[in-house]
Amino acid sequence: MINVVFVCQGNICRSPSAEAVMNAYIKGKKLDDKIKCDSAGTSAYHVGEMADSRMKIHAVKRNYNLTSRARQFVYEDFTKFDYIIAMDRQNYNSILHMDHKMKHRDNVSMMTDYCTEYNMNEVPDPYYGGNEGFELVLDLLEDACTGFLNKIIKDHNLE
Repeated sequence: MINVVFVCQGNICRSPSAEAVMNAYIKGKKLDDKIKCDSAGTSAYHVGEMADSRMKIHAVKRNYNLTSRARQFVYEDFTKFDYIIAMDRQNYNSILHMDHKMKHRDNVSMMTDYCTEYNMNEVPDPYYGGNEGFELVLDLLEDACTGFLNKIIKDHNLE
């Protein structure tokens, strides 16, 4: 099983959306028996909460269902996941800061590294913005998840 975790700050907007988008793409390629996704946050602000209601509304319009509960990224996640995908530079740095022995750095990357259409360095946090922010997040995630899934398929010979 190939294990992926998407990480943002609170685990209520971007990372659960990435998890939902990626799961939909995985299911569409009939790879759900080979790839498993999760999401987490670098902070504990929202542990146990469901995804932000505004994010859920925008996701449902695109047929994505955000069902996970927020949890915090913990050190043990380094050994559980093959890919650790950060939504922004702050979260990327927070994840790497936890890796004191620098053993897992090669498994950590930025979500936007996999974009093929958008040229952005980060997936912006929509929490304090309006509707257009949530839509942009989903646009970026759809682009990045397409590129990321193609990488996994290629890297693990899943075709």
